[in-house]
Amino acid sequence: MTKDTKKWFTSWFDTPFYHTLYKDRDDTEAHAFMDTLTDYLNIPEGGTILDLACGKGRHALYLNKIGYHVTGVDLSENSIDYAKQFENHSLHFDVHNMCNPYHKKFDAVFNLFTSFGYFEKDEDNLSTIKAIKEDLNEFGFGVIDFMNSEFVIDNLVPEEIKTVDGIEFHLKRYVENGYIVKDINFTVDGILYNFQERVRAFTLADFEALFEKAGVFLLDVFGDYKLRKFNTKTSDRLVMIFK
Repeated sequence: MTKDTKKWFTSWFDTPFYHTLYKDRDDTEAHAFMDTLTDYLNIPEGGTILDLACGKGRHALYLNKIGYHVTGVDLSENSIDYAKQFENHSLHFDVHNMCNPYHKKFDAVFNLFTSFGYFEKDEDNLSTIKAIKEDLNEFGFGVIDFMNSEFVIDNLVPEEIKTVDGIEFHLKRYVENGYIVKDINFTVDGILYNFQERVRAFTLADFEALFEKAGVFLLDVFGDYKLRKFNTKTSDRLVMIFK
């Protein structure tokens, strides 16, 4: 039996296997990035942050722990159901489509860990930038933490087998029609699962064009989680701060 699903960001993210494959993500690095970023932006103690496409809430939880009022939103109902167990008076989670504005204003909107560029329609990417703008208060900052597409393409590993919790994930990576694509195949309990991740290979120039159309101003560009200078060929991240 084979399970094959193509609208990947509404299905793959909702499976437990997604979280199994990526369970080795470095929380120490993520926490240090949040410390560095909030300090750089000088977000006031008790300030409000929207974690856009928050997944199970790992960034939102830490941001709340260090003193911020945080709302985490995601399209994945399963992820939000999981995250809700951690809610408190200053931490809330909600199912929400990031193409649309949320119903509150924030000191900062964070879109982290390449949680952008999934959409098939170009207008949805622009709508997301416009929504972030709408979600910011007068003094708020938007942050998109994206991959450096040029670096990723130059260093692409075409095929890999990764075994996590006894599941053998077969991964194939390639570039197709302006997207960086990852095919993910694995078998659990005799069922063969096929998933695919597709993310637009946006460059800094592409984002600059989107920002101009959305009427937002790019303030800073960094190339890693320590907020060092961005270099097209050597930086692994593309961290953009705008308002």
